[in-house]
Amino acid sequence: MTDRDPSSEAATIRARIDTSKPHSARFWNYFVGGKDHYEVDRETGDHIKQIFPGLVDVARTSRQFLGRAVEYLAGEQGVRQFLDIGTGLPTADNTHEVAQRVAPESRIVYVDNDPLVLTHARALLTSTPEGETAYLDSDLHDPEAILRDAADTLDLSQPVALMILNTLGHVAEYERARDLVTRLMAGLAPGSYLVISDSTSTSAGMIAASEAYNASGAVPYYVRSVAEIAGLFDGLELVEPGVTPVTQWRPAPGGPADGPAAVDAYGGVGRKR
Repeated sequence: MTDRDPSSEAATIRARIDTSKPHSARFWNYFVGGKDHYEVDRETGDHIKQIFPGLVDVARTSRQFLGRAVEYLAGEQGVRQFLDIGTGLPTADNTHEVAQRVAPESRIVYVDNDPLVLTHARALLTSTPEGETAYLDSDLHDPEAILRDAADTLDLSQPVALMILNTLGHVAEYERARDLVTRLMAGLAPGSYLVISDSTSTSAGMIAASEAYNASGAVPYYVRSVAEIAGLFDGLELVEPGVTPVTQWRPAPGGPADGPAAVDAYGGVGRKR
């Protein structure tokens, strides 16, 4: 955030918000039970739930995966820096909340370029006195700028956990997605981690849901194969159990018994040697 006039900044942000088309951050917020969405997002969400009710489970379990991955990295691996790209709208257990519960000194940089997310960014900037959070209004397609600006908060000579959850599906070309991940990881120190999850083309229902979402006028989201998700970790050491359905990545002991055993979303964590 900057020291610009707040009223002028708010007007600029409002002008960027398009309520005539659904948006992925608002659409996802609706599915995880948030309150920051518009009628067009709810209409699209309800339509897609009729096509594929399982997408609600994908949204909720993907969020739970984020929490478990951050707990693992902050707790078992001692990571104290997180770069979260494609932040989305604040809900419960955001990255900084999970990390700072484990290690209050953790520093987190959030990155998104959605204007509605920007209006809520200050909710993401709460921090323990020992730690720090920051928000960048920036674009995944400019990884060098993200790394440059993140260095104002993070020490990039030390390990960082790069979080890219439910975001790379917006990059139409797979090789372009791989390239962006490679360039981001190239700017991080050895011992850094990559955390990715995305919806996958593992059922006819998910494929139909993706097609319906893309036909809604929203920025398209492309579901990929499990092999393609795994390929985003090339050159990294995968943490056990590897790339799995997000429900099966280090599930919490005694976790909910009534949830799905598997969903059409895969994720994993990889370490840079």
